[in-house]
Amino acid sequence: MTAPAQSGKGSGPEAMEGNRQGDEWYNKLQTRLYLCSAVIMLVGLGAAAVVYLVAGDVPESVPDFDIEGSRKSLRDLELYGGKANVLVAEFMAWFGGLWHGQYLAYTMASITVVISCVLFYIAHHWPSDH
Repeated sequence: MTAPAQSGKGSGPEAMEGNRQGDEWYNKLQTRLYLCSAVIMLVGLGAAAVVYLVAGDVPESVPDFDIEGSRKSLRDLELYGGKANVLVAEFMAWFGGLWHGQYLAYTMASITVVISCVLFYIAHHWPSDH
């Protein structure tokens, strides 16, 4: 039975083996981060492409709420909540439109690219010295 290596001051073979294991763990983590970045990019863009091809534009027969279309509704919104209420209603209509049809594919692709680039950046700037 061998004694565990002391941390800090040991310079024997046990200390060298401990450093190799730490470097190996570091290299595995960095490699996994690169791999996750690539997998997320491929799967996300592939899913966005499938959504883009399958989902068409919104059919014109489906009535949608057009916030800018009615002056009376804009006047009522401004009367009850001010300009801020009109801006919030316009933002909510825009944001809600991002989750339907081909815009969903664009949204998925954008989110995929951002997440993948963040993981790649973290892996690339991972500290090489412990």
